[in-house]
Amino acid sequence: MDSKILVIDDEKAIADIVKFNLEKEGYKVSTAYDGEEGVQAVENIIPDLVILDIMMPKKDGFQVLKEIRMKYKFPVIMLTAKEEEVDKVLGLELGADDYITKPFSMRELIARVKANLRRVNYSNFSNSENTDSIITSEDLVIDLNKYEVKKSDKIIELTLREFELLKFLATSANQVFSREQLLEEVWGYEYYGDIRTVDVTIRRLREKIEDGNGEFKYIITKRGVGYYFRRA
Repeated sequence: MDSKILVIDDEKAIADIVKFNLEKEGYKVSTAYDGEEGVQAVENIIPDLVILDIMMPKKDGFQVLKEIRMKYKFPVIMLTAKEEEVDKVLGLELGADDYITKPFSMRELIARVKANLRRVNYSNFSNSENTDSIITSEDLVIDLNKYEVKKSDKIIELTLREFELLKFLATSANQVFSREQLLEEVWGYEYYGDIRTVDVTIRRLREKIEDGNGEFKYIITKRGVGYYFRRA
């Protein structure tokens, strides 16, 4: 296992203990102790995954995440200091793949790291296949091999998690999935009942692929049940 992980947290004791435990799992781990240092470390290392604290000097985690997402699609796990829904939702809306609340168990963090990296590795494997796998619905084209989405011939930029969610729904078109099912299938593990993650990611997807007139023609809500992809 040679995945590179970057831990960005101004609490050195936390960053170092996370580094120690992840290295025991076989990962290559680097640390940064403020936002500016973290952005520079991303450019220098180009990690496979980032663990990113929100409250930091110089640049907070949200600003760091914005800068990361301008260029990179690797998974980002946000660390929140308290059970604040606004922090979690904002992080997800800015492109975070996951979040965990301090204080956290190392076992849970490692499980989430493994789940996120497993998704990346699976995506890369799928992307290397030579068979053409293209899903179309009206003016939306999903290329499963290239991990590319186009609408009216214009490329739509999605995060890896957004693409994985769209891919899962589109490959099972017209089948309704509960939020809990989507968490298990797309995120790769149980999310302890926090289904807001699905709703936020669905909202971001809709903002990018729907027409923006308040009506949805691709990702449909089945009230009281969940979501499905409607294929024309």
